Amino acid sequence: MMNADNYNYPDIAEKIINAFFKGHNTLGYGFLEKVYENALLIDLVEMGLFVGKQKQIKVYYEGKEVGEYFADLTVEKCVIVE
Repeated sequence: MMNADNYNYPDIAEKIINAFFKGHNTLGYGFLEKVYENALLIDLVEMGLFVGKQKQIKVYYEGKEVGEYFADLTVEKCVIVE
């Protein structure tokens, strides 16, 4: 079982986990990832969290930029949700 205490941001992680299960339990299974992502976004914003969508993040290796990454969701500018 997932436990939010195992994460760096336990309060935020707990809200993300709860919102994920709420959306999945409400919608059921069988939809594309984007449907669940949009439901999660709605619930997280309603919880008062700042959520970014398809946020571009530069990736560095040994101090040098090696590419970019687009995170599905970022929550409170500190947690990436994929």
